[in-house]
Amino acid sequence: PSPDFHPESEESSSLLRTAVSVLQSSYLDSTSQDGFQYSQAILVENNVFLSELRAFAQAKEAAGYSQEELEETFAFLLFDNEEEAKEVCQTGLRVNSSSISTLGDPAKGVYISKYADCLHPRPWYHGKSGYIVICKLIKGKVKVVSENYTTSYTCPSPGYDCHVAVSRNNIPSKTSHCQAFEQSQYYVYEVSNGSTAERPRQICPYIVI
Repeated sequence: PSPDFHPESEESSSLLRTAVSVLQSSYLDSTSQDGFQYSQAILVENNVFLSELRAFAQAKEAAGYSQEELEETFAFLLFDNEEEAKEVCQTGLRVNSSSISTLGDPAKGVYISKYADCLHPRPWYHGKSGYIVICKLIKGKVKVVSENYTTSYTCPSPGYDCHVAVSRNNIPSKTSHCQAFEQSQYYVYEVSNGSTAERPRQICPYIVI
């Protein structure tokens, strides 16, 4: 099922404003406010993913999750070209798509960025452009895990839906960009009957910008 990509219109300028406000409220570094220019926003209308996000929320609500655990938040993916960005909007974010493995086995879950200005292990350089996919995310039950740099990867935690790194509220400025990137990832997975979903339902592509 292909999402509909809508052309330029008044709708898209208000969509661009919406997207920019989401991005700007999700910066790690306050100096990013002046550092980025966003030119075009495309709404991703993928009814399959939207209905699966709702179904996930309903199932978890029935399982006794709190409103806070079911709250929709935003998370971000960066792509160099439009084709890759559109592909993830059509096929969803699937396991085995990440080069990171510090928070969990990349074959059993997916990684997505918490901050809109920390989307890649290397810093953004002047003149670089790319495509950001803003996704809706329901974090569910979040488990804080220690970063694991070994090849025996951390497995999804039974009874949870998401891993995050041990919080370093005072991410020191000398932290490398790569570390900041790894420490601000969500590792999201969906396990049912002992097997992991190839595409966790709790992530839904929303806007490409």
